[in-house]
Amino acid sequence: PLEMESVPVLIVGAGPAGLATAACLGQFSIPYAIVERESCSASLWRNRAYDRLKLHLAKEFCELPHMSYPVDAPTYIPKTLFVKYLDDYVERFNIQPKYLTSVESSTYDNDEKCWSIVATDMSKCTTVKFTAKFLVVASGENSAENIPMIPGLENFPGDVIHSSSYKSGKSYSGKNVLVVGSGNSGMEIAYDLATHGANTSIVIRSPIHVMTKELIRLGMALAHHLPLNLVDKLLVMAAYLIFGDLSRHGITRPKMGPMTLKSETGRSAVIDVGTVGLIKKGIIKVQGGISKIKGNIVKFQCSKRISFDAIVFATGYKSTANIWLKNGESMLNGNGLPIQKYPNHWKGENGLYCAGLARRGLAGIAADAKNIANDIKSVIDSMSS
Repeated sequence: PLEMESVPVLIVGAGPAGLATAACLGQFSIPYAIVERESCSASLWRNRAYDRLKLHLAKEFCELPHMSYPVDAPTYIPKTLFVKYLDDYVERFNIQPKYLTSVESSTYDNDEKCWSIVATDMSKCTTVKFTAKFLVVASGENSAENIPMIPGLENFPGDVIHSSSYKSGKSYSGKNVLVVGSGNSGMEIAYDLATHGANTSIVIRSPIHVMTKELIRLGMALAHHLPLNLVDKLLVMAAYLIFGDLSRHGITRPKMGPMTLKSETGRSAVIDVGTVGLIKKGIIKVQGGISKIKGNIVKFQCSKRISFDAIVFATGYKSTANIWLKNGESMLNGNGLPIQKYPNHWKGENGLYCAGLARRGLAGIAADAKNIANDIKSVIDSMSS
């Protein structure tokens, strides 16, 4: 059975980016449909975020368009409050996502000058076909887990989990656990494991900027008034005063400063939640790269061999837009991320847009949503004039 639906705008994904775009279109009274493959909005935040997660940026950088946080909200919003904010947002703008609807393909029809989208309604086991003048990719940077290929991993007898399944270190007390990945998730999970009594090691291969959340907040405020390289110098000096020289503990800093690195590559600084203190005390051990795994023994590139009961991969995610989006070459590269550099990344050809794929967090999502809605409005206005 085939259902057909024709809409001016189809938004794929009901995470923060899809919801923000829907709200901005709603403000202009532009009709849209929004589809989501999970059974709820913002499933990553609801189901795949660890319990102790708080937003790493101060709340003024984490608002979606047209609705502020409650006045009494803390500066750094905890996960549960953020999810509540999103639920209130959906209600306030009367956004009605079609859940359990998974987009299989979308192609641009050159004759009809519109997008033709085929989706599966997983609750009814039916196929739905949408036609839309405008298509917004809001399916997220983090829609598929990324686990590196390590020889011998498939025969490792212990637990192997991706950070998206990690909830708490309670069950790992007294166990030897290896965390792979030294971004925010890896560092925070290592801290959580160690405080729950696990013998914790973390693999740190590449140089990272360790900062405090206050320093990042300061950096973001100063960046409005001072050149980035100067802000970077101040941040690195301040971090050195706070943490000292971490190179003898296996943590080196990149040559490029933290704010420049974020703006050029999308890589974030690591916000310390207490991990560095435990590394300095020797409670969390830093390891180099892994060469292979044999049974429960992990062999490191420095020829160290250590046995582990569990490995947590905090190795990030990848975008899956390329799997379903055909004719998207004008906008997305082979990794399903924008070709154009920020701030021109959000627009492709033929009414194709993307929201929340520029690795610029919630502030980037808010900016994308406003840009996309404004652009769609001006196209529609020019067609009707």
